[in-house]
Amino acid sequence: MKWLLAFALVASAMAADVTGKWKAKFDTQIGEQHYTYQFKADGEKLTGTATNDMGSTEIKEGTIKGDDVFFVENLEFNGMAIRIEYTGKLAGDEIKFTRKVADFATEDLVAKREK
Repeated sequence: MKWLLAFALVASAMAADVTGKWKAKFDTQIGEQHYTYQFKADGEKLTGTATNDMGSTEIKEGTIKGDDVFFVENLEFNGMAIRIEYTGKLAGDEIKFTRKVADFATEDLVAKREK
């Protein structure tokens, strides 16, 4: 019985598998956005790219802890550097994200795993 409890604790502490391609489409203050995220998880470290209609950026500060996902996308828009922080919850083939766009917008979106 102790081994079952130990296994359950270890399994719950392990990072969920987000490695792969994810797509999202959502409305923002500047119109509808189309994103493709390419994630690679290595333990609790998350790397990859975020690609939208205007280009691609490298994911920074990425972590995955259990089913919690966090990363930063640094964009340049009209000559301004914009930090976008993503906080998400993985559930199967979906990640429900809230993204904080600098200090002026918060947006909710759902990214779906591409098969």
